[in-house]
This record gives sequence, C-alpha cells and structure tokens, in this order.
Amino acid sequence: MRFTPRIIAFLLALAISAITVAFLSFVSGTNGSMFFVAGLASFSAAFFLIMYAIEILVYREVTKMHQTIQRLKLKDFSFPRKSIVSDANPLKKLNQEIFVYVARKQQEIDELKKLEIFRREFLADVSHELKTPIFAAQGFIHTLLDGAMDDVKVRDKFLQKAAKSLDGLDALVKDLVALSQMETGEIRMHKEMVDLRLLTLEVCEQLEHKANLRKTLLKIKPDQLAHVWVKADAYRITQVMTNLIENAIKYGNDNGKVVVHFEEEKKHFVISVRDNGPGIPSEHLPRLFERFYRVDKSRSREKGGTGLGLAIVKHILSAHGSKISVASKVEKGTTFSFKLEKAD
Repeated sequence: MRFTPRIIAFLLALAISAITVAFLSFVSGTNGSMFFVAGLASFSAAFFLIMYAIEILVYREVTKMHQTIQRLKLKDFSFPRKSIVSDANPLKKLNQEIFVYVARKQQEIDELKKLEIFRREFLADVSHELKTPIFAAQGFIHTLLDGAMDDVKVRDKFLQKAAKSLDGLDALVKDLVALSQMETGEIRMHKEMVDLRLLTLEVCEQLEHKANLRKTLLKIKPDQLAHVWVKADAYRITQVMTNLIENAIKYGNDNGKVVVHFEEEKKHFVISVRDNGPGIPSEHLPRLFERFYRVDKSRSREKGGTGLGLAIVKHILSAHGSKISVASKVEKGTTFSFKLEKAD
C-alpha cells in the first residue's frame, strides 16, 4: 500500500477522532449525537490540518528537493534569482542552500578538471616543442661526429642547421619564461608616454626584409594622424606590434597587404592589424590565443615560431587593461584589434 499525504492524513485524523470520542465516553450526560458531532468535527479539523502540514510544508518541499537532486545529477545549475528569497519554511531554505552549495562545488570541480586537462595538454605540447629542435640539433651533430665532419660543405651546412635548431630552442625557452612571469605577475608594465605610430613605423622597418621576400605591402593609416600618444610599456607594446605584423606577413598571401590602422576615440586609441590573407576558419578563433595552438600545424612549423606569440600578446595587453579580439573570414583576411589608453 502506498502512503500518500491523503491516506496518512486520513489515518491520523481517524485516530484523533477515535481518541476524542473515547475521552467523551467518560463524560457523563453525553449521548450518541454528541459523539457523532465531536467525532466528525475532530476528524475534519485533524484531516485538513494534517493534510496541509504534510502536503504543503513537507511533501511538496521534499519533492522539490528530489527534483533538485535530479537537476544536479544532470548538471543543470540554472536557478532563478526570484526563487532565492527568505522563507520561514526550513525545508525550502534547506533546498535552496543545498542547491547553491552543490552547484558551486560542481562548478569548482569542473574548473579543476579543465585545468587538469589543460595541464596535461600543456606538458605534452612543451615536451613536443622542446623535443623537435633538440632532436634536430642532436641529429646534425651526431652525423658530423660519425664522419661527415671531414666534408667541409656538409660540415658547414649541418652546423648551420644545428645552430638554427638551437636558436629556435633558445627562443622557445625565453618565451616560456616570459609567459610564466607574466602569468605570475613577476613582470610589471612600466607605462610611459609612447608614440605608437612612430613605434609601429620602426617595427615595419625591421620587418621590411621579410615583407619584401613575400612581396607584401606594409601600410599605416590614416596618413593625416601624425602621432598616436598612448600610455604603455614601450618594450612590451613593441613585442605586441612585432608579433601581430610578423604573423600577418608570415601567414598572409604573397603579393598581399598588411594595414595597421589607428582610430581615435575619446579616451582610447583603437589599433587594428589587418591582412588580406587566407583567413582563419571560425572554429579555430576561440582557441587562437592558447599556448602552442596552431591552426595548421604543418604549415606553422614550416614558417617557424614558438607557438606562444599570441598568448604573450594576450597577457601583455591584459596587463595594460586591454583585450585583444580577432575577426576573420576565409579567403577575405584577418583583423586583430585592441585598445590602449590615450596619454595626457
């Protein structure tokens, strides 16, 4: 037999009615009609009071608690703010407290799981990135030691390749150290007045040789804006501009164009670096600033780089109180944009 709130209320009310009639039987002068009225009144009052207490105050809230547990199992953490109100019902308060507590703990667990996955991926990526130049240099040097050193042309060629691999390893280690220091706050930004237009012009001059090799036109706009004074760390912002412009040259099309555009706002300058290259598929954009993430791994390795450039750019701009955004369309090109505070 299933005990519903109605059946429980009925049985308890019947028991109370019987006890009431039993007590009345000891009172002299009571007749049958009085027994009937007293029994019916006590039964009705007890039934509805017990029904309300069980159904409204207990049963419904216990059912809600069960539903809450089911939602938590399904990781449904949506909880309307309107429902979080002070209530005299302790079961309702308990239900809300359980839900909020478990939801927070589950979110913490999910975050820890994500960090653990990220840690494993990062260690695997670092191992792979370090292994590549080490094995390359090791192979060239062992080949020389096995007898190829006697051939002057082979010796010079292999030594140059080994040196190139070790230079790449050095750059990777330096980027890893810099990124780690930025994440832990060891590197602080030394902000000063910087003419970003002049700085960008110097970066373009340094990258002019690479641009000429790909017949890429470098352009700074608008022409009428003589100076772009911002509050920034000159060295770190140079890293940002170098990375963005170099990437635009490296991954753009031959005979392409890279445009650095400055737009003046009331308190900021908006800086964008745009190319007319092959673009980036939309599914890659959310992960573009992750460490070692490459859109086309084989193509990226051919063109060099540590795979940490955009991650470093993101942290430098974050330390400047800015965020970098990217917009791209396949076969149309890619645009990286960020803001910097104007200098007084």
